[in-house]
Amino acid sequence: MITKITGKLVDLGGQEATLEVGAFEYQVLVPEFVRRQLQTQLDAEISLRTIQYLDGNPQKGGRMTPRMIGFLSDVERQFFDLICSVDGVGVRKALTAMVRPVRDVAAAIEEQDVKFLATLPGIGPAVAERIVAKLRRKMTRFALMPEHDLPADGQRKADVLHEGYEALVALGHSPVDARKKIERAAESKGKFKSVEDLINEVYQQEHAG
Repeated sequence: MITKITGKLVDLGGQEATLEVGAFEYQVLVPEFVRRQLQTQLDAEISLRTIQYLDGNPQKGGRMTPRMIGFLSDVERQFFDLICSVDGVGVRKALTAMVRPVRDVAAAIEEQDVKFLATLPGIGPAVAERIVAKLRRKMTRFALMPEHDLPADGQRKADVLHEGYEALVALGHSPVDARKKIERAAESKGKFKSVEDLINEVYQQEHAG
């Protein structure tokens, strides 16, 4: 299974990114939120974390075509896999639905915002309810994803933010309240060397408020 592809981004249109890797060109499907991040990377070398699936309907006599879907980080890929696991979603629907950043969709799931989720392409109220029921307790690390960092830096920052969130919950804060406190701290200071620094910033903000 191909889990990562690195090459020159030679074309980007709709849901497709074309990467030149040596003598070969590979077509990688990308959700809209990934496509927007790639718009400034044309003719640059990029790396995409990928998942593979077979596209087609053999029951109707069609042939199965292997395809790749690309993401800029492992966290984005893991989130997509979770969305695909919900009954009534699947790969194609998830690919079309993911027009908003992972952190926005994850926060909506965690807060049980069915109205917001139902506005995503192809996701109506019934599917939105199923997404919330199955995934709302698994969303915090995704809702705390940095929005603009490079994938490697973003992953390190996400780990600190998630550990800080878990520390606040352990101290008695509700999950939603803990996430909002962590987000406010991250917005005010940006990066933290440790979980202790992050928690200190959270409580300094509370005392200042």
